[in-house]
Amino acid sequence: MKRKALELARESLKIENKAIADLTDYLDIKNFEKAVDVLSTCPKTITCASGSSGIAAKKFSHSLCCIERNAQFLSPAEALHGGMGCIKKGDAVVMVSRGGKTVELLPIMDVCHKKEAILIGITENLSSPLAKKSQIVIPLKVEKESDPYNVMATASFIATIAIFDAMLVAIMEETGYQLEQFSLIHPGGAVGERLNN
Repeated sequence: MKRKALELARESLKIENKAIADLTDYLDIKNFEKAVDVLSTCPKTITCASGSSGIAAKKFSHSLCCIERNAQFLSPAEALHGGMGCIKKGDAVVMVSRGGKTVELLPIMDVCHKKEAILIGITENLSSPLAKKSQIVIPLKVEKESDPYNVMATASFIATIAIFDAMLVAIMEETGYQLEQFSLIHPGGAVGERLNN
């Protein structure tokens, strides 16, 4: 490995570590609490985003299912071809877009309003369509991505995952989620073996 490559790898770790550490300074506690309250009580949570944000959103929907919250990931491509039929009045739609104006997401935002779903937006651009159309906005602020060109979803991806994980543990506490519930629905793998023996 080139010396420069190792230097960049170490710098990447420092940048991503800072992206998570910075969350505690700028987290909007009031809106975070509102989001947790909604996600702890709504009939269903639908997560939606494109690209790397979509991967983070998909992971969050899976995590919610693991704590027995009704959740699903809605691909923007599928959403625009009938998939938005899953959105019902009172559901929460968690949408992620760092720039807040991802073209594929714009029609979904409008449908959320028409169907009276609660839109929770996670974005860095607080003047974006996503921020303006969301009932609850969770700010995302990343100084820079960790790749040398500052273009890959690296630090911003890690920060998004950290926000979702923080929501997850708060929801677990709010809903009184118990380990016994997890052992029932997770019989597979090393975790399932540990919990069910």
